[in-house]
Amino acid sequence: MNLQPAAVHDAALPNHDGRVDWARVRADFPLLMREVHGKPLVYFDNANTGQKPLPVIASQDEFYRRQNANVSRAVHALGTEATEAYEGARGKLARFLNVRADELVLCSGTTFALNLVAYSWALPRLKAGDAILVSRMEHHANIVPWQLVAERTGATIKVAEILPDGSLDLDALYRAMTPEVKLLAVTHVSNVLGTVNPVREICREARRRGIVTVVDGSQAAPHLKLDVPAIGCDFYAITGHKMCGPTGTGALWARREHLQAMPPFIGGGEMIREVSFEGTVFNDPPHKFEAGTPNIAGFIGLGAAVDYLESLGMERVAAREAELLAHATEALQAIPGLRIFGTAPGKAAVISFLVEGAHAHDLATLLDLEGIAVRSGQHCAHPLLQYFGVAATLRASLAFYNTHEEIDRFAAALEKTRRLLVA
Repeated sequence: MNLQPAAVHDAALPNHDGRVDWARVRADFPLLMREVHGKPLVYFDNANTGQKPLPVIASQDEFYRRQNANVSRAVHALGTEATEAYEGARGKLARFLNVRADELVLCSGTTFALNLVAYSWALPRLKAGDAILVSRMEHHANIVPWQLVAERTGATIKVAEILPDGSLDLDALYRAMTPEVKLLAVTHVSNVLGTVNPVREICREARRRGIVTVVDGSQAAPHLKLDVPAIGCDFYAITGHKMCGPTGTGALWARREHLQAMPPFIGGGEMIREVSFEGTVFNDPPHKFEAGTPNIAGFIGLGAAVDYLESLGMERVAAREAELLAHATEALQAIPGLRIFGTAPGKAAVISFLVEGAHAHDLATLLDLEGIAVRSGQHCAHPLLQYFGVAATLRASLAFYNTHEEIDRFAAALEKTRRLLVA
């Protein structure tokens, strides 16, 4: 029985001239059709989580209705089908990243992936006198694990600073790549600033100095066409729920030699070949890092999300979002007293901002009453906001299924709420 997700809707397919009907694509996302507080929803919180198209939703429903069984532990038909579908999703994700499937550890998301590297690669290797280099713009998930490892090993944390426009200070970064630095952790795309870091160049410079590189790709996978081997990193982490897939899904790509040398992070079933009271023989990677029953339906859904994004073409997705970003930036810049954080060239479709005289949480609450969902707070990036000297910002993050009309509604509602708060 074919266990692959439901076919991608025709709406997602480009026309014969290569163009995409984005209005038809939007119709594939049922949640976008609902109302909030009696008004049509405008969902601008895509950096937090992306919405799910019908094929993703249908794939999980189909699995639970017809094929629900555990993977790799049964010879009966359902178990075989579930395993084929689960491993098929690994293959799709590997294709999406242009990597080998046996170098891809499936896990709950980027946070788990980065902790896997921290505890399975860094903890056994680092020692007092070593250093871990991170950038100012990192998400907490790419800071806290390294702090925990540093506390246990005696290593130190070094910080690479940013420039006022939100771009990484590359000269300072390269100067910071001193001999004691053993690991560099850097985001591909900032979840607050939208900055797209030149990770290929950064990893090349780190590799020349013998520094192992970990790239957080959470905000890159939904927006960019990825070629992980071309980046040249040692580890690359992604989260499925930000790229139209289900929550609780993600992956860590690692060079094969690292996976073979790293000990398991969590023990249990499936990650073993043989267990006795005298000892355990572990499975080959990536399975030795995948203890227990996985999120089978979730990964089948993530495979459907990959199909969906690839049917659109990631180059088309990036171009669409750049067009929306330009419109939104122009609209927000026309609002008096509004300050945008992060203006680096070529940024992703994320706009963090403040309005003079209005608290971010107050604005977000009033915008919600207008049916507009934006994020307010520190966005799991306290050190970054400290650099700018602010306690919180609003963040509007766009996706390909958003529209120019939504941007106009957002700008009008923001101006309306600004007048209420600063009058």
